[in-house]
Amino acid sequence: MSKYQTHQYDVVIVGAGGAGLRAAIEASAAGAKTALVCKSLLGKAHTVMAEGGVAAALANLDDRDKWEVHFRDTMKGGKYLNQWRMAQLHAMEAPQRVRELEEWGAVFDRTKDGRMMQRNFGGHSYARLAHVGDRTGLELIRTLQDRGVHQGIDVFMEYTMRSLLVDKGRVAGCFGYERESGRFVVFQTKSIVLATGGIGRCWEITSNSWEYTADGHAMAMWAGADLIDMEFIQFHPTGMVWPPSVKGTLITEGVRGEGGVLKNKDGERFMFDNVPEMFQGDYAETQEEATQWVNSVIAGEKPQARRPPELLTRDVVARAIRREVRAGRGSPHGGVFLDIASRRSADEIKKKLPSMYHQFKELADVDITTDPMEVGPTCHYTMGGVRVDPETQETTIPGLYACGEVAGGMHGSNRLGGNSLSDLLVFGKRAGEFASKSALEHDHGAVDDSEIESLAHDAQKPFGNEGGENPFAVHEELRSTMQNLVGIVRTKDDLEQALGKIEELRERAGRVTVTGNMQFNPGWHLALDLWNMLDISEVVTRAALTREESRGGHTREDFPDSDSDWGKFNQVARQREDGIEVEKVPLPEIPAELKQLLED
Repeated sequence: MSKYQTHQYDVVIVGAGGAGLRAAIEASAAGAKTALVCKSLLGKAHTVMAEGGVAAALANLDDRDKWEVHFRDTMKGGKYLNQWRMAQLHAMEAPQRVRELEEWGAVFDRTKDGRMMQRNFGGHSYARLAHVGDRTGLELIRTLQDRGVHQGIDVFMEYTMRSLLVDKGRVAGCFGYERESGRFVVFQTKSIVLATGGIGRCWEITSNSWEYTADGHAMAMWAGADLIDMEFIQFHPTGMVWPPSVKGTLITEGVRGEGGVLKNKDGERFMFDNVPEMFQGDYAETQEEATQWVNSVIAGEKPQARRPPELLTRDVVARAIRREVRAGRGSPHGGVFLDIASRRSADEIKKKLPSMYHQFKELADVDITTDPMEVGPTCHYTMGGVRVDPETQETTIPGLYACGEVAGGMHGSNRLGGNSLSDLLVFGKRAGEFASKSALEHDHGAVDDSEIESLAHDAQKPFGNEGGENPFAVHEELRSTMQNLVGIVRTKDDLEQALGKIEELRERAGRVTVTGNMQFNPGWHLALDLWNMLDISEVVTRAALTREESRGGHTREDFPDSDSDWGKFNQVARQREDGIEVEKVPLPEIPAELKQLLED
């Protein structure tokens, strides 16, 4: 063991986005010796890209809002596949967690009387998203980072974790390496919290940055934990489509929340023709009614008119944009137009959406105060993840917890915008609380030296392969496969073809060649990350093939309708000796009083 860095902690948090930081703060406050391990630099997390706001029923702009309405919106948006207890806890505790952020120094936009400003977002009944312009995630990270650093949490930056270590059925540690030097590292610990984010780098067009290679999902599955709802991938409807160098870069839903409208190349607002039956009655049917709603929002009044259809849930809007493009009514570069310039003044746009203004000015040479943006769907978020206990966030492996995007169950088949930030606050806090409680009640488990030797040997295999392929070429083929065959709309033939291609790529990944040495070597890092992405891509594809219906972030062209029988089941994926198994699991029974809320 002297050849490796070794560290011993009560709790190790893997991932330093909002969920990981909030978990670390809670674990440290409980008296547990806590380490925060991140793949990149502290402060560079996908949380920063959550620009529009954090959803919480504060009722600052509309006193009709309350946790029960937020719960109902979340369940309806997820097409009722959510783990009801997670959705309930989230709705009930989000206001407290957001006010806590404010107490810790977060600077939110304000109403005229000094309360936190809230804006409208898709799927939310009322203005619910507390925000800081369109930089809310950045402010959240800044606040949590300051709080965590001042608590004295140990931070390990630019470390990649590769495997979880288990002793007698309980987590005992994790194995990985330092990215700069390539030196292996072992953390011996009593509890681990996975907060590693998503899996978006498995797709070609994505808002996710390079870190999101399914690390936590794969490590948990390899160790024996369950994954849930993995077929549900959210394609955010508005990513940049031009220039090619920034294709997929996120455009906040806040643009539509501030009155922005979607138009095809003929200048038509096509969303009025794309309101699903379950949402009819909730959204405006005419431009006049939609304009009345926007004017109320601009005037700071409580809207009485119904919301514009541009504020439908993300799955609905993404599919509508895809239909326009396939029908030949798209923009010149394969998207549609998002227009805020005709709805708001230049000063208002620069004040409300400063990041969007600068993003388009600098990256696409477009002035959004005068011209529309070209937008299209981009792989953004996975609703599926590691299966956790709703109260504690503990996985099916004792001592292993998960929170944030890597955890599944909260969002059902489709996430509402703004719910990710409140999700990571609510369940990051809970994961840190229960991980530390468990750690302080247990002793350290044993770490097997021979297992570490084997993991280290396997990690170095790409250096010994001669005449193999470039890992970047294999990765690009995987991304293309997932984009074209396991994208917004799927078919049985495409999914079966994707499984065959993934198996072929898995064989090729075993032969990739890496040159040079272990010191900061991007090719080596990707050669290892390929295994995460290949296995989790297979999980997504198998789950999508099994679910023979369309619901939320999963659309089957050969099964275009939702099936009431499938609406009673989640799907759970597990690693078995002979491969990956996908099993139907009945949804937990919803208590009568909450069921009545949904029916109302």
